[in-house]
Parts: sequence; C-alpha cells; structure tokens
Amino acid sequence: MNVATVLQHKGGNVVTARPDSSIAEICNLLRSARIGAVIISPDRVRVEGIVSERDIVRALAEHGAAALSKTAADLMTRGVITCAPDEDVAGLMTVMTTGRFRHVPVCDEGVLVGIVSIGDVVRVRVEEIEHEAEALRTYVTQG
Repeated sequence: MNVATVLQHKGGNVVTARPDSSIAEICNLLRSARIGAVIISPDRVRVEGIVSERDIVRALAEHGAAALSKTAADLMTRGVITCAPDEDVAGLMTVMTTGRFRHVPVCDEGVLVGIVSIGDVVRVRVEEIEHEAEALRTYVTQG
C-alpha cells in the first residue's frame, strides 16, 4: 500500500502557516484543527519547515511564556523529511520510527499535497494486516 492510498482515506487537507506567524498563532491552529503539527510554508506549496507540539513544549521549557511571541521561523524544524505519494507505507513507517517523528509532509514534484501522521500510517498498516489475515483464514478454511 502506498501513501496516496492513505491520503485517499484521510483527505489532502494540510494546515499551513507562514514563517512569520507567531507561536501563539500556531498554538491556536493546532488546537482549532485538533492536530499535532503545522507545515510552515510561505505559499502553501513549498515546505520550509514544520512546527510540532514537541517543538512548542521544548521552546516553552527553554524560554517560558516568551516562546509564544517567537515566530514559526524561529522554532521550526528545517530540512523536513518528506515523502512522495507513491512511497510504500511500510517503508515510511520505518523512516518515521527510526527518525522519531510523527508527521511527514507529502510532496509531489516539490508541491505540498498532503501530510501523514504516524497514526495514519499505523491505521493503514493494521487494516492491511487484518485483510491479509482474513484472506489467509478464508484460504485455509476453503482449502
């Protein structure tokens, strides 16, 4: 199964913010959209970075309430690992687990087309494994 299949199930909506957005604004986006990370993009096309809940907690621990007035560009993770729609889900899960990150933007020829979380990837893998197990049960009982 590939990442495009995951996006078909969950949709391609991606919450983005500009690099000059304050962390307070990013927090409001995270809360209102009920998500764990925001893609930082000047144009909703290119990925310049990502700000996750972990980044914000780290900044709060280091700077206190002053962290909320910093910008996304100040705190974002740069050099974001992305994936393509045709990438294999099992391989992506390995990359995410090894890299210890929970969100991966999906880009098609450099254009942001979606985002997948570790939860999305695990859910699809579990469904895939359940389908395979059911196929094996059917094969054994009919054989």
